[in-house]
This record gives sequence, structure tokens and C-alpha cells, in this order.
Amino acid sequence: MKLVQKIQATKIVRKFAHIFLHSIKMNTVDEYIAQFQPEIQEKLQKIRELIHVIAPAVKEAISYRMPAFSMDGKPLVYFAVFKKHIGFYPTAAGTERFKDELAIYTHGKGSVRFPIHKPVPFDLIARIVQFKKENINIM
Repeated sequence: MKLVQKIQATKIVRKFAHIFLHSIKMNTVDEYIAQFQPEIQEKLQKIRELIHVIAPAVKEAISYRMPAFSMDGKPLVYFAVFKKHIGFYPTAAGTERFKDELAIYTHGKGSVRFPIHKPVPFDLIARIVQFKKENINIM
């Protein structure tokens, strides 16, 4: 097989592997986290633990195919893993309040991307979750 054909075949396999992984229905946050490599699992577990420590009454679910955390029936935060980043979704109020600190990351209204192979800013995530918890009934 020619090199070009091998490269094209590899791209096709990767594409279908990605589609397959994202088509598997996850029922729990544990199942979601378990599908990733140990170094990624460790980061996700730490984010999850931070959320529970700051907001003990939080409820976990899978929503939009990602871990979702809510209080009083209102969304607190979500997170998800992608090829090159961990997406963190504190909704628009969370990103707006911390826009200066989030400026070094790719972010949008309600979302931020933390590069997957760089340290995760757990202290920033903790402050965002605390802010969201304190303001959940206002938003």
C-alpha cells in the first residue's frame, strides 16, 4: 500500500473511531470519565471533586453527552473532553465574570477550552464554580 493510501486509511479510521466514541450512550459521569486515558481521567476526577466540595448539594447527570452538574434544577457547570482540549461550560455568567482570567484560553460565551496536555487551572475552576453556586438563583 502506498504511503498516501495508508495516511488516508488512518484518517478514516480515526474519524470513525471518534464518531463511534461519541455515539456510545453514557449513563453516568463514572462511565464518561472511564473511557479516557488515565492522565485525562485524573484531570476530570479532580474537576468533578472540586465541584462536589464547593457545591455538596450538586446533582450529576449526563446531558448533551457530557457530565452536567446542577443545583435546584438549574445548570451549574458542564465539562467534556475533545481531541485537543477539555471544554468547561460554566454558562455565560461564569465566563463573563472571569473574562480577564480566561483571556489566555480560547473561550466563548459560556465556554472555555483548556489545552488537554497542559496543566488545568483548578483554582480558577474552583472560583468559577463558587461564583456560580452563590449566584445560581439569580441567573
